[in-house]
This record gives sequence, structure tokens and C-alpha cells, in this order.
Amino acid sequence: MKYLITGATGGLGGHILDYFITEIPLSDFAASSSNPENRSRFESRGVNFRHLDYEDPTTLSKALHDVENLLFISTNANVIDVEKVKRQHRNVVDAARQANVKHVWYTSLPFGGLTNDSEVAVQRAHLATEKMLQESGLTFTCIREGIYVEGFPLFLNWYPETTRITLPGDGEIAFTSRVELAECTARLMILGGFENRTVLLTAEETITAKELVSVINETTGRRVELSYVSQEEFVHAGPPSDRGGKSRTFFETLVSLWESAARGELRPMDGLMREILGRDPLTPRDAVRQLLVENRDHTWHQMYSH
Repeated sequence: MKYLITGATGGLGGHILDYFITEIPLSDFAASSSNPENRSRFESRGVNFRHLDYEDPTTLSKALHDVENLLFISTNANVIDVEKVKRQHRNVVDAARQANVKHVWYTSLPFGGLTNDSEVAVQRAHLATEKMLQESGLTFTCIREGIYVEGFPLFLNWYPETTRITLPGDGEIAFTSRVELAECTARLMILGGFENRTVLLTAEETITAKELVSVINETTGRRVELSYVSQEEFVHAGPPSDRGGKSRTFFETLVSLWESAARGELRPMDGLMREILGRDPLTPRDAVRQLLVENRDHTWHQMYSH
């Protein structure tokens, strides 16, 4: 099997799968899911299916048999549970090594750009996985995917009915279209190369929270206001009034994300995405405007506790 796509029911993986379906013979790739009941949704499209569960080494061993290129999409385990992320990712790396996978393409995060010194917990889990790959003897490419622009409501804790946003800080973020990231990641895999390298895929402009609010207002006619409070006040006031029922831990995590942005960790940009796509990637401003034109009440699934 030339390519195996993990996370194929998720946002990034689903878009990558769509690209493969249009560009690559169906016999050359397979999609995987941790839920075997998803088989029919892929096979109905003519796509080969393999059951693969990061928690279950038996499924990993079977699914990775004869795979040349593995798209290793990071786990959807609660990002706050760093140890669980590391355990699941260790299972994948070990299974890929035992199966003699020729090339692992791992989707990482962009905190700190191409440096390795971010202290954000979720990035530390990715850095640990990148280190696993570097020490495994496998051929790998670590793809640090830009922060999804589609998730901008999460960073603002903004709901369609919100008229006042309160944040613990601000900073520049190179928000990047998830659809374009998927296309670029798929193109990278098909192109090949980039062996044993870490690459950064981002838009080539940044945007701040203050500017995001301006785009919301300009595009939808809203009059959303933004103010800043201390970190302690933000965390204390968040859960009781949160429309999505999110926990204190969420607000503590959001504080760390804005701390990171204020330090400039989400500012780094790279021209590789433009090079691979053969066009300029969407700017954050244009991408947010496009999302809100398509749906003025655009939201993000992680805004609501499950």
C-alpha cells in the first residue's frame, strides 16, 4: 500500500483524503479509523479501509503491514493529557518501525516555528513525538501545520451571540487555512523527499485578536467589543459564564496559548506552503472573512464541552 491516511474521519485527514481521491488511483492508498464501523463510509467511496487504533498495538501492526508512506496524524486525545498523547504516539512509532514503513509523515504543531524550545504543553507533546521519530531509525518528515484559521473562535472564546470578548493577552498568529494545509500536506507526500526534516507550513501574514474582532465586525455587521483582563481574572471568570460549559482547565490552556502568542511563538512564517501549492496561501484576514461570508455564525467544535 503506497499511502495510508490516519485520522481520515477528522478535519485535516478528511481533506487530505479528498485530495488523494481526486489525484491518486484508489488502489494506491487506504484510509484508517479507530472505529471499525466507519468502514462503510470509506468503502462506499471506493476507498480501501484499515482499522487502526493508537491504543491497540494489534490493530497498528495489522494496519501498517506493507505500508510505504504513513500519514501519522496526531492523536485526538485530550491535548491536556500529554502523557496519554505520548503513549499513543509511542505505539504508532514502534509499530511503524516493526512494519518497516518506508516514510512517516507526522502532523505536528507550529509553536516556536522551527525551534524546539516552546514550553506550551501541547507543543511539548509534539516535540516528544518528533524526538521519538528522530531516534527510531525511521525515515520521517515532521510537518508543523499552521494554526487552523477555522478555529479562530476558540482563541477568542467567541460565540455568534457574543458581543463582548475578554482575553488575557494578545499577539500575532499566522492563522492558516486547514483546507490549504491539507492540500499542501497531500502534495508533500505525493512529491516525496524532505527525508528526516522538520518543515513549517503557514500563511505568510499574521493577525492579532484585536484585528480578528475588526474582521468579524466588518464582515458581519456586528459590534463585538474586545477588552483585556489579568490571567487570574480570565480563568476565574470563565467557567461560570461560559456558553459552552467548558472547564477551568480550558481557560488555563487558553491563557498559555495567548502567553505563547505574546512571546511571538505563533508569529513565524515560511514560504514552503506557497512553493508547494504554487500560489499564495490565503491570508488570515481573507480566510476569516471567507468563513464568515459563507456562515456569519461560524463556530468551532471545541467551543463546547463534550
